[in-house]
Amino acid sequence: MLGIDPGLQITGFACVQGAGGDEPKLIEAGVFRLGGGSRAAGSLSDRLVELDGDLRELLDRTSPDLVAVEGLFAHYKHPATAIAMGHARGVILLAVHRAGVRLVEYKPNEVKKSITGYGHASKEQIQLAVKETYRLAELPTPPDMADAIAIATCAVWREEIRSVL
Repeated sequence: MLGIDPGLQITGFACVQGAGGDEPKLIEAGVFRLGGGSRAAGSLSDRLVELDGDLRELLDRTSPDLVAVEGLFAHYKHPATAIAMGHARGVILLAVHRAGVRLVEYKPNEVKKSITGYGHASKEQIQLAVKETYRLAELPTPPDMADAIAIATCAVWREEIRSVL
């Protein structure tokens, strides 16, 4: 499973393996720092092209059976954020479709509840839960990487439940 946490400056990704009730295994995790990770660096279109190239390479390298992406979250106080995130999500959805990989989307609260037991968990709580789940020596940082690991883990667990039903 490949988990993606979309962003225009930092996009988190994580490849997790798991099936048959075994503990999930973290294969690879990281972030794409688009435009150098700075809001001022690179135009929006430049960062989207960079995201597309990075994601295509990741999909080719990892050959996932499934890609899980965090669903769009819109807060009424910050509508521009949802619009901007929609650009990154659009690039991700298109790249996954072109690669012929099955795609699932999970709402942020569903991912948080899956990994921490609480749907309104903080970034720090997600990092701690991921650290404990995978017995990591330190907290996964930046939080975008921890979020991607949580998304991929949620997909592993949801797919296992789905296969039983």
